[in-house]
Amino acid sequence: MTPPTSSTAAPVIDGSALTGAPTTEATSGPATPPARRVNPATGGALVLVGMLLVALNLRAAVTSLGALLDEVRVGLGLSGAMAGVVTTLPTIAFAGLGALTPWLVRRWPAARVLVLAMVALAAGQVLRVVTDSAAVFVLTSALALAGIAIANILLPMLVKQHFPHRTGLVTGAYTMALTTGTTVAAAAAVPVAHAFGSWRAGLGVWAGLAAVAVLPWVPLARRARTARRAAGPAVVAATPARLRPARTRLGWAMAVYFGMQSLSGYAIMGWLAQLFRDAGYAPETAGLLLAGVTALGVPVALAMPALAGRLRTLRPLVLALTAFSAVAYLGLALAAHGLAPLWVMLLALGQGAFPLILATIGLRARTAEGTVALSAFAQSTGYLIAALGPLLVGILYEVTGGWTAPLGFLLASLAVQTGAGLVIARPRYIEDEQ
Repeated sequence: MTPPTSSTAAPVIDGSALTGAPTTEATSGPATPPARRVNPATGGALVLVGMLLVALNLRAAVTSLGALLDEVRVGLGLSGAMAGVVTTLPTIAFAGLGALTPWLVRRWPAARVLVLAMVALAAGQVLRVVTDSAAVFVLTSALALAGIAIANILLPMLVKQHFPHRTGLVTGAYTMALTTGTTVAAAAAVPVAHAFGSWRAGLGVWAGLAAVAVLPWVPLARRARTARRAAGPAVVAATPARLRPARTRLGWAMAVYFGMQSLSGYAIMGWLAQLFRDAGYAPETAGLLLAGVTALGVPVALAMPALAGRLRTLRPLVLALTAFSAVAYLGLALAAHGLAPLWVMLLALGQGAFPLILATIGLRARTAEGTVALSAFAQSTGYLIAALGPLLVGILYEVTGGWTAPLGFLLASLAVQTGAGLVIARPRYIEDEQ
């Protein structure tokens, strides 16, 4: 059930809808002229197109690098330690830089912040493919990831502001776009590199997609700037009380659920192909099975948020996703070769926890300010947890020489995820716990 919204969540005021600033109803002080309303046929559509283009970019810079990591290591002479830094950089950047996003949107319109984020992403992807320095490659990759980290946090807030009564549907649409971008970048990076004869082309081509994502936000940023000036200093200066999800039970439950589902997701992406190769599959087949998890996740990403938005409690979804993942892990431990397509399908269903938690961020906040605060805390803390996944799975695999212990670790993580999921399952709002 979609939570009730206050005036701050209404998508009708240009300045507040793009900035997260309070509307005139939510502030005290002198009356201000009524703000211009967004035309649903133009403004709302432009925001939606902009969100989908941003979502397409949110993993392309990461998965394209993963597909070409060996070529990058050879081309730049990366040491093993430096390659390890490159592979863990996304979760570190998402955690650290994402936490700054609420501070940014309290000072500048969200549309302007998104313009800068996509420019940083495009520039970082270009700069990292024109250098021969390993250190510069890492720094420019961090620049690109900074743009992704900020956009990660902003999208749930924009859903709350512009589509408060279609939270599940719009979250599903942008999550599907995110999953599609992830899959296409992973699948196309190597062929593009081969076609142009260089790994640099396989990484750099995605800068064009980021540049396209800037275009819808430029006019939206101009509108927000004009609306903020027209609203006057009283409205612009008025800021709602700062929310602190870290002081709430709901905030921590959201962070743990986000972190545990991301931990399993990164572990699967990093190690599932190796598991299938150890089970006797050819490398090409193992890669296709891994790609199957992502591909099957596209319709799941679309359906899960819409379903979550219609249910009074999320408990059935939380338990069902746990069951899918648990059966998949047990199946991989006992019969990885014989029923591999079944385990791939169940893993894809279990990874529906990712679109579920993205939808829940919007469902567990009454206002846009609450949404961005909860999004920043849950994702930043969650990505710190997630960074441990591939590392611990790799250590357990190396120490034991098999997959029983790593899969047992993922089952234990799933139990923690389920406990947190049951906490966030019932309707409650972060503003009420302050």
